[in-house]
Formats: sequence, C-alpha cells, structure tokens
Amino acid sequence: MPLDTHPAALNSMGFAKAPKDTRVLVAMSGGVDSSVVAAQLASEGYDVVGITLQLYDHGAALAKKGACCAGRDIHDARRVAEEMGFPHYVLDYENKFKESVIDEFADSYLAGATPVPCIRCNERVKFRDLLETAKDLDADCMATGHYIQRFDGPDKAELHKAADGDRDQSYFLFSTKQEQLDYLRFPLGHLASKTETRALAKKFGLPVADKPDSQDICFVPNGSYAAVIEKLRPGAADPGEIVHMNGEVLGEHKGVIHYTIGQRRGLGIGGREPLYVVKLDVDKKHVIVGPKEALATRTVPVREINWLGDEPFDSREEWHVSVRVRSTRSPKEAIVRPLSATSAEVDLLSAEEGVAPGQACVFYETEGTRIWGGGWIWRGY
Repeated sequence: MPLDTHPAALNSMGFAKAPKDTRVLVAMSGGVDSSVVAAQLASEGYDVVGITLQLYDHGAALAKKGACCAGRDIHDARRVAEEMGFPHYVLDYENKFKESVIDEFADSYLAGATPVPCIRCNERVKFRDLLETAKDLDADCMATGHYIQRFDGPDKAELHKAADGDRDQSYFLFSTKQEQLDYLRFPLGHLASKTETRALAKKFGLPVADKPDSQDICFVPNGSYAAVIEKLRPGAADPGEIVHMNGEVLGEHKGVIHYTIGQRRGLGIGGREPLYVVKLDVDKKHVIVGPKEALATRTVPVREINWLGDEPFDSREEWHVSVRVRSTRSPKEAIVRPLSATSAEVDLLSAEEGVAPGQACVFYETEGTRIWGGGWIWRGY
C-alpha cells in the first residue's frame, strides 16, 4: 500500500521517476513513527538516507527515556537503518538547538510566558537547518513521521490536518513556510490510527514496534520546566508574592517560573474559593490569581504570523477562520483582523480560558481540514 496517492505517472512521493532514482532524506527520531516512514520508503525502493539529530548532551540523554533526542533513540534509529539496509547518519546539532530553541525557552519562561519549544524546534532546526542538509545531499524531498497531511492544491502545496484527529500535530507545525512545505512529505498523515502505524512496524519487523510514545519535551526531564530553567539561568527562581486581582497579598511563592496561566493546583493558598493563575508579573515578581471567570479571553493579540493562504494575509480586513489557542484545545470560530503582514488581532466568537503569552494561535478553515497558518500570542489581558 503506497503511503501517498498520486497520479499514475508520479511515484508515491510525487515525482515523475522511479523510486530508486528518488532520494528521500528521512528525519529519524528513533521512535516508531519516523522508523515506519523510513522502512516503508525503503521497501518501496526509494534511495533512503536516514538522519538523526543529537540535540543536547548525549551523556545526560542516556539516562533519559521517552524523549525524542535521547542517546537510546539514536541507537534505535541506527538499528532500523541496519535492518532495512539504508545509510544512517547522526548530526551534532547541539549548539544550533541551544541557540534556536533552549535559550528562547528559558528566556520566555523568565518573561512570564508559556513557550512551546517543539514548534521552534520544527521551525528552526528540523525544517530549516536539517532541510538545508537534505538539499546539500541532493535529496528530492524530506520525509518525517509527523501526523499531518500535505496535498497538492490547484495553486501550491497545502497543509491539512491528519486523518486521525487524536494524533493530529498541526498545532506544532503551523509555522512551516511554503517553500519548506513544497519540499516536505508526511507519509503517515492519512492513517486512521496509531494502531495502523504499529502494525506496519511489526510488518517490517522493526525493533521499535512496541516502543512507547515520547511524552516529555526532550530536554525537560520528568516535565520539570522550572528545574531546567534554574540550571540554565541561575537565580531565576527568585521568591515573591501571590496576589489576588483585588490587590490582597495571599502568600509567597518560590519563583514565577513555577507557575503558568490557568494553573489551579499547587498554589499553596488553600482554604479559599478556587483560585487560578490569571497573570504573571515578572517585574514585580507577582503571581496574580483570581476566579475562573477572570481567565476568560475574547481578544487575542498575535504576531510573527506565518500565512499559508492563497491570498496575501493583509489583503483583507478580516478572515473568518477557526483557531486553536492551545495544543489540547479544539478549534473555535474566530475573526482574524490583520494589523500588518505578520500581526493581527484575533476575536474569539466564544471566550477561551487560559490564553497565555508564548502559546501559538493556529488558524484553520472553518469547514474542512486546511491549515491557514498561525502566529504567537504575545501578551495577555
């Protein structure tokens, strides 16, 4: 079964030549998804080259399971390549990863934002630097194990949600540029479930067929963001006050970096009505709390917009779309009003709770699966 469907004159990657004459660089994380992509393409006769990125300290990685960049995963990717008989290389991207992803992650948290480093990694490392490496190796295209779909539209390549809504990774890929999308392929996007992916892994006899999915951000052991930031930015966890919206001081905290917008648990101010973090004031070292209704937001300022539509973003006064303001939320109807080619004000037709600076706001067509792009939420109200 081919992974993509194309006219008969084209192979499954969309090229009018035999698979053996089509070089595909596969970004291999060591997990089951990218391993299946590499194995399937190799079995179809493509000239596959596997690349795994070492993104942070290898020694520390060896003790960390379930993360995409760990030393164990590099080993697993190499084993898959050996089983399927294609070359595999490990590239040291540690400095690029630190400069492009980790440093901004730490600085964003220190500024009171809630960053999404996986988006920046896709944007600045995998789909920029690695993609350039693929071109240097004369690859015709680059394939990944992401659950998202790429279709050849009437005007250009289009980005669409994955067939499996539970696995859809469009929130993390909104910043893919058009020229990157032209070169990328996502062979798993049409699969109905992860069960199908694991079945393919078993069919190819891959050693990672039963490997658990990674859950954490790769450089954040045990999900402890604050511990990582304290290591990167000594002295970042300065104590301060927990303050009610009405100005009442309710207690003390051990550092703003330990809190996120919308957080309820772990505030240490029990015995009152339920309170939530509604704002982080880094300059005053205040964690500001209030009732749940104070989290409701209708207007969301967005910048650094990446637009994948057919017309220029600022060619209209407004766009009627659906937007997702967190990876765990379903898209909700909204009106996007461009302020420039890369900034906008987003009016949500129904209020959302916990909208936080540093998160992405991703645009979708209201009826259908196409992703129009998105931007970064940059300040809270």
